[in-house]
Formats: sequence, C-alpha cells, structure tokens
Amino acid sequence: MGRYREADLSRLTVGRVPSRPTRVSVADFARPLDPAAAAAVLDALPDQLAARALREVVARVVEARRTGRPVLAMCGGHVVKVGVPPCLIALMERGVVTHLAMNGAAAIHDVEIARIGRTSEDVEANLHAGSFGMVDETGDFMNGAMLEGARRGEGLGECWGRALAEEKPPHADVSLLASAHRLGIPATVHVAVGADTIHYHPRCDGAALGATTLRDFRILAAALAEARGAVALNLGSAVLLPEVFLKALAVARNLGADLSGLTTVNLDQIQHYRPRVNVVERPTRAPGARGYALTGHHEIMVPLLAAAVLARLAEAGAA
Repeated sequence: MGRYREADLSRLTVGRVPSRPTRVSVADFARPLDPAAAAAVLDALPDQLAARALREVVARVVEARRTGRPVLAMCGGHVVKVGVPPCLIALMERGVVTHLAMNGAAAIHDVEIARIGRTSEDVEANLHAGSFGMVDETGDFMNGAMLEGARRGEGLGECWGRALAEEKPPHADVSLLASAHRLGIPATVHVAVGADTIHYHPRCDGAALGATTLRDFRILAAALAEARGAVALNLGSAVLLPEVFLKALAVARNLGADLSGLTTVNLDQIQHYRPRVNVVERPTRAPGARGYALTGHHEIMVPLLAAAVLARLAEAGAA
C-alpha cells in the first residue's frame, strides 16, 4: 500500500440500468440518408467557403476509397448520443471507413445502446445525488470483457466488440463496436484513466485497462503507417482523440510513413484549439496534404457527409 488514503470503491452504492432515467433511445437514432437526396443538397449549395470545403472533403474521401487508401473515423461520445452511428456503419459496410477510433465515452454509450437501447443520464442532477455513473451492468460487462481481452492479448475496442458479438444484444445492428467486429474493421478505444464512469466500478483493473488501450494506440499507429493519401475524420472529440492521433502519427512518421496527400477533417459544433492544431494544421504540411474544419451539428452534418460520399461513389461506379 502507498502512503496515502484511497477511496474504497467496493463500498460504492450502485443502482441498475433499467431504473436509471436516460435522455437517448435507440428509437431516436438516424436512418441513413438517401444518397440521391444528399447529392441534390450538395449540388444546390454555393461554390463558396464551407460549402466548397464540404465538397472537397467528400471528393477526397471518395478518392481515398477509390484508390484503396485508409479512412479513419474518430468519434467522441456526443456523436453516439445524437444517433448517427447508422450513418457511419453504412460507410463501414461500403468499405469507406477502414478504421474506427473512439474515446471511452463513445464506447460506453455505444455498449449501452447495443445492450439496452438507452443511454445518456442527467449528469448534473445525478452528480449532486451521488449516483452519476453508479450503475452495475455497464461497468460489470465492460470491465469483465476488458479483463478477458487483456488475457487474450486484445485491444480495448476488439475485446468490447467481441463481447458484444458473443452476447448478441438486441441492438447490435446500430452499435459501432459490434459492427466493426462483424466487418473485421479495426476498432480502437483510447482512454484517460479516471475519465470514464466504468473506471470507478469495483471490477475495473488498472493493469488490464492500461494494457488494452495501449495496445489500441499501437494498432492506431500501425494504421497510420498508410497515411499517404489517407483521410482522418475527427468527429466530435475536442481533446483526447486529437492528442492520441498526433502521437500515433508521430510514431508512424518516425517509422517511415509518408504524409503526402493526407486529408484531415475536424467536424464539430465548435472549433477547439487541439483539433485545429493537432488534426487540421500540424499533420498537413506535406505535399498534397490538406486540413479542413467543418462546423455544424453532428446530427445534421454526419448524415449529410456520409450520404454524399455514398452518392459520389455510386456516380463513380465505385459503390
């Protein structure tokens, strides 16, 4: 034991997921937009500023898909909560998105949607009531799968995707992690210890958490070895994924990755400092590389972007 007193997590009072009020239901989730409708919207926009940038992003994603280059989708928790996973899954199923990266919040919301069809509690009210994140089922499932994943030598995203596939939950069809596992697409989860509610579940094991998320960092760095002509989409992560992306890209570059032609995109409701410098600006100094900042609500922009990509792929005969 160390010199300092620790909180005894075994004494926490925990409730059950079915009795916890939530703000998001699977019934609220998006249906993938008709690609023809998205193409019509794109064609109607002026050739100026953000509309031009959106068209260029679509074109560069389509080119990456057409030439067999990777497309990385990095997702923050809000992207899952606003119900756009079906649109991203459509891109995964068409071979557009080749790597899925998530922060811990996105993974937790994804698992809860898959297993019970509901997620997102009232943080402020439950914090003052002493019940924020204090539910047993989510922490027990995810920490148990993490322990088994560490034993198997899996990354955090792989072990949670596998556990969902084995359980066959009722809403696996709209789960990013379950869909990535089904399609054989690498899914990596990148966490800061103590940042997620499942970290104070008594079953959480720091060694297993560190081993599995560090393995996912190495998997991401290996994927970025193919950065030439690739696309990296940062969807709604203001701090964690931009930092992880930059460090993984540094590893890839040190090992010989060519960053020419790389496209990076930050899509968020507000343009924060770290996504701007770590995603849009710093990685795109090589020849042909380009960074974009698209500002808008995820529940509108992600379905439009996904459907527009699929429409342009169909036009090019590559869908």
